[in-house]
Amino acid sequence: QVQLVESGGGLVQAGASLRLSCVASGRTFSSYAMGWFRQAPGKEREFVASISWSSGDRTSYRTSYTDSVKGRFTISRDNAKNLVFLQMNSLKPEDTGVYYCAAARSITFGFAPTTGTAFDSWGQGTQVTVSS
Repeated sequence: QVQLVESGGGLVQAGASLRLSCVASGRTFSSYAMGWFRQAPGKEREFVASISWSSGDRTSYRTSYTDSVKGRFTISRDNAKNLVFLQMNSLKPEDTGVYYCAAARSITFGFAPTTGTAFDSWGQGTQVTVSS
């Protein structure tokens, strides 16, 4: 397993942007598919976005997004720095919640998982609050 630490959350107004970061421990970060989930107060945790892993010079990643963030959020990764990002634009009040970074091992190459059960390691979360 890897250890994950998120950062970049905060309080913003609707329409603003935030960039979440997640740094992972370990030397095998590039072999993990990575994802972002969120949990709003009183609601279950939900999938937000994910990105597949790469091997060697296979730098083409597959990404997945939940429908409500498509066109507004972008997930990316920097394997050299063990980082995964979630760029969030045009934020809405319904994007409010605790955002969790997650890592998935043993995922088929080129697959970006969308279910929580596929992920082995989780960060502690970072709060995002969007005011109207």
